[in-house]
Amino acid sequence: MNRHADAAAGAALVVMWSSGFVGAELGTRYAPADTLLAWRYIVAAALLGGLAAVLGTRLTPRALLRQGTLGLLCQFLYLGGVVFGVGLGVPAGTTALIAAVQPLVVAVAAGAVLGERIGPRQRAGLVLGLLGVALVVAGDVGPGSAPWWAFLLPIGGMAALSAGTVLERRWRPAESPLESLTAQTVLTAGVFVALAGAGGHLQPPADPGFWWAVAWVVVLSTFGGYGTYLLVLRRSGAVRVSTLLYLTPPTTMVWAFVMFGEVPGPLAVPGIAICAVGVAMALRPRVPQPRPAPLVARGSGTPRC
Repeated sequence: MNRHADAAAGAALVVMWSSGFVGAELGTRYAPADTLLAWRYIVAAALLGGLAAVLGTRLTPRALLRQGTLGLLCQFLYLGGVVFGVGLGVPAGTTALIAAVQPLVVAVAAGAVLGERIGPRQRAGLVLGLLGVALVVAGDVGPGSAPWWAFLLPIGGMAALSAGTVLERRWRPAESPLESLTAQTVLTAGVFVALAGAGGHLQPPADPGFWWAVAWVVVLSTFGGYGTYLLVLRRSGAVRVSTLLYLTPPTTMVWAFVMFGEVPGPLAVPGIAICAVGVAMALRPRVPQPRPAPLVARGSGTPRC
């Protein structure tokens, strides 16, 4: 993948990933969060499963176990932690700020587990990006109405996505991104359906607005957002894909303004600028330092000690 394709994939990831927050706002106007998640995955699993049947996709039990583990971490625990945390009263801005810690967690873990080392400039960029996100969501940060333990849900979701990101890069599965997306979505659908059914929330509302929200999150968030996440992760590494997520809160702010008329706070614009600078610093390739040439004694062909 060349630099232009890398940039296009990164831009698509940011736009599509941030669409999930808009879809959640749209869907939870008509139904509880677990109903929306269950039907999001029922529809996505049906479409991807049908495509897999047409293509004759076959995965080994070991591959299904591997993809099931990744789906549990990156889809079920991440989405469940974020959505149910917000549903219990954790402010969306606080949730976004917790999620924004993920690039720092992944950078530390990737260095230890994957050998994806980052330099001082990249570390400074990650910290600057977190500061920018904090300014963007500053107007919505606070304890809200949630009990203290509800904050453990988005924290756990952030940790699960970080672990799944590092594990996927560590395992380097042979399955294609489409095969991975299909297996993870189908297996995650079963968990979300069981959860919604146990809570008595599986019955969908008849309102067309709910199905519009389901279509939104299936096409833009699952196929677009998580699909491009897998693609960028495999092509560019765990640190890069996580760093790009710093740009999703500012992009979500734009979505919210266009879709719902939500006016950004006074710190949002400088926050976006700081976030953009931090991401640019973190993603700028490291320039290898040239090794000094050995000193050669004048008149001899051997290095001088």
